[in-house]
Amino acid sequence: MYISFNKLEDKLIVSIMGELDHHSSEEVRSKIDDRLERDNINKLIMDFSNVSFMDSSGIGVVIGRYKKLLTRKGTICIIRVNKSVRRVFELSGMFKIINIYDDLETALKCI
Repeated sequence: MYISFNKLEDKLIVSIMGELDHHSSEEVRSKIDDRLERDNINKLIMDFSNVSFMDSSGIGVVIGRYKKLLTRKGTICIIRVNKSVRRVFELSGMFKIINIYDDLETALKCI
């Protein structure tokens, strides 16, 4: 699991690479929360283009960041989700509360 961060104005873009499962979810959660707090950011874009596998722990990471930002009147969106990971999101019903975009440019305009 590898995570990279890119800050554009008041938005944090988190790119996750590898598997987002019960082995890596705590580390991902911790690193994202640390960066959100340190930079006082309330707009988060999560890039899933390089996530090869995700289980319910990954859903928990995303929902947890959603709730955290909601209390701060912030927003979160997801971009570049592959077919297998998209299926996990769809089954969870997450797309009813969190927007998904095909590319970063669209997300930056909408968030």
